[in-house]
Amino acid sequence: MTPDVVEVKALPEYTLLVRFANGELRRFDMRPYLRYPAFAHLQDPALFQSAHVQHGTVAWTNDIDVSPDTLYLRGETAGVTA
Repeated sequence: MTPDVVEVKALPEYTLLVRFANGELRRFDMRPYLRYPAFAHLQDPALFQSAHVQHGTVAWTNDIDVSPDTLYLRGETAGVTA
């Protein structure tokens, strides 16, 4: 079972730094997803920077979110926190 997201930071170049409940940090590149209609609004840098944790995943306004499974399984390991 994929752990919940507990913290997110939007980085430059449409990248997310995501901390999961198990302490793992993963870096997730959103650029390939921005071409899909569901994520196209995130091309607005101000909107992308508004990323926040909601119900264990990363969300934005306008009902846009990314599955914690996608973030965890497709994200690159960026370390572990205590």
